[in-house]
Amino acid sequence: MFHKVKAVTALPDYRLSVQFAEGVTKLYDVKPLFDKWTAFKALQDHPELFTSVEVDVGGY
Repeated sequence: MFHKVKAVTALPDYRLSVQFAEGVTKLYDVKPLFDKWTAFKALQDHPELFTSVEVDVGGY
């Protein structure tokens, strides 16, 4: 089951603040994903992509 995302904010040092519809806010460190998943490497190479993060339609 996926939790609906209400808001997401890019923070310094490749972290995300994610606020869920239930009112809980969690911090996620994206840096470990750079080496694990090739698709995430583009975020490290192009920081403007990372800072343009937004919630998709439907809260995903």
